Amino acid sequence: MSTLADNAYLRLREDIVTGRIAAETVLSERGLTEVLGVSRTPLRTALGRLERDGMVDRLANGVILVRSVTVEQLLQIVQLRQRLEGAAAGRAAQRGTTARLTELRDAMARLADGAEVTFDAFWVADGTFHKAVAEAAGLRLLPNILDDHRAIARRCTLTRTYDTFTEQAREHVEIADAIAAGDADAATALMQGHFEHVQDRFLGTFKGR
Repeated sequence: MSTLADNAYLRLREDIVTGRIAAETVLSERGLTEVLGVSRTPLRTALGRLERDGMVDRLANGVILVRSVTVEQLLQIVQLRQRLEGAAAGRAAQRGTTARLTELRDAMARLADGAEVTFDAFWVADGTFHKAVAEAAGLRLLPNILDDHRAIARRCTLTRTYDTFTEQAREHVEIADAIAAGDADAATALMQGHFEHVQDRFLGTFKGR
C-alpha cells in the first residue's frame, strides 16, 4: 500500500508543480482514484503528504483545493536564492570549477547563441546548472534546498510566461566563466545580479498584464 501511496503522491506532486493541475483546482477523491488507479486509502495518504507539503488545503467542508503561489512568495524565493547562491558562486570560485560545470557552461553558451529550447527543457537545464554551482562549492545540502524552492516557484503561473531564454543563458555563462577564473568577487556579484534580473523580469511581466 505504501508503494501505491508513494506513486500517487509523486504523480500528483509532479502534476501540480508543472501546472498540469492548476492552482485553485478542486480535487475529487473519486475522480483521482479512477485517474490514478488506486483505492481511497493510499490516495488519502498521498493527499495528506501534499497537504503537509503546502500544496493542497483541505477546507472545513472537506473540499481539497490546490494552493496557489503568490507573486510575493515567488519574489521571496528569488531574494533568498540570491543570497544563498551568491555565496555559493563565490565559494565555488575559491575551490575551482568542475568538469560538470564546464560542460553545462558550454550548453548554456549554445542557448545564449540562439539555440531553440522549450520552457520545460530550459527549466531542467537551469536547475541542473544552479545545482552544479552548489556542488562545485561543496555545499551538499544546497541542491535539495534549491529543488524545494524551484518546486514552489514553478507553481506560480508567472514563471511560465517566458518563451526566450538567451539572456538567462548568457548570465549563466558569465557566472561559470568567473568561477573558472577563480574570481570569487565577480562570481558572487554575477550570481546576485542574475537574480536581480530574474526579479526584474518577473515584475515586468506582472506589470504588463
